[in-house]
Amino acid sequence: MEQIAEIRRCYFINKESISKIAKRLNLSRQTVRKALKSQEQPVYQRNVQPTPKLGSFKQQLISWLEFDTKLPRRQRRTAQRLYECLQVEGYQGSYGPVQRFVQDWKQQASHRPSTTQAFVPLAFPAGETLNRPGFSGDYLS
Repeated sequence: MEQIAEIRRCYFINKESISKIAKRLNLSRQTVRKALKSQEQPVYQRNVQPTPKLGSFKQQLISWLEFDTKLPRRQRRTAQRLYECLQVEGYQGSYGPVQRFVQDWKQQASHRPSTTQAFVPLAFPAGETLNRPGFSGDYLS
């Protein structure tokens, strides 16, 4: 947590008051005091939210998301619309797991290369651009 390090730096090195730190970082004074007292990073109870009701519908959701990536951006379904489509298919769960799954899938998809990407060389051998068909280099004379 960068914020804890920032709080400690302001308090111990810059000698700022707790109320000044709280005001500048938009935190409560109790939060600043808690960060100054703690020795280790805060531990959160759960990193991964379980989704038991979504389990059997994940493949359907993935196929819809992959289909939507081929559509223009304005025609793609939102997580809310995908949730409504899943309800028609028989999904009994809430919207939250669907939203988190779609968000995680999109984040992983952004790291994968898309099929529409192409390699365009930025450096050409000498004279290659002047010898293209339909290009006249008369202005060089």
